[in-house]
Amino acid sequence: MTDSISYRRATIDDILKICELGQILNAIHHQARPDVYANATEEFARDKPHWLSSLQGEDRAMFLAEHGSTAVGFITVQVMQPTSPLLQPLTVGRIGSVAVLERLRGRGVGSTLMKLAEEWARKNGANDMRLTVWAFNEQAVDLYQELGYELRAFEMGKQLPIAGDMPVA
Repeated sequence: MTDSISYRRATIDDILKICELGQILNAIHHQARPDVYANATEEFARDKPHWLSSLQGEDRAMFLAEHGSTAVGFITVQVMQPTSPLLQPLTVGRIGSVAVLERLRGRGVGSTLMKLAEEWARKNGANDMRLTVWAFNEQAVDLYQELGYELRAFEMGKQLPIAGDMPVA
């Protein structure tokens, strides 16, 4: 089936397809972290503002995987130049989101989307790629490691009690 998958740059006309595919991410993330992520919805347009930002601007792109006229995956990527006297000059490609229909996972769709994003970032001056992935998303972690991504940092978090719930000292 992956032989008949086509890939192209997404446009604003694809927004509802993207919002629908985005529910894959909503469901996975909400299941693991309902304290952080909203649940998936049938009201796909709810998420338009979020995904539109990935389609607008010369420093960002979104690629869509399709089987016929059905969207089966997407990826978002942005190129940025962090500036700080503490950092070496660097142009970074940052992967934002990757979604692939469950029935097509493990068939090269995610890998192809990653390669398209890397190629686009390289053409736009990036010399380093980065992404953030939750530790619970083992399937994604495995994919990124297979593609040569390495663990570089840990992001740590801690929930704080609500001010009214704190014991008085």
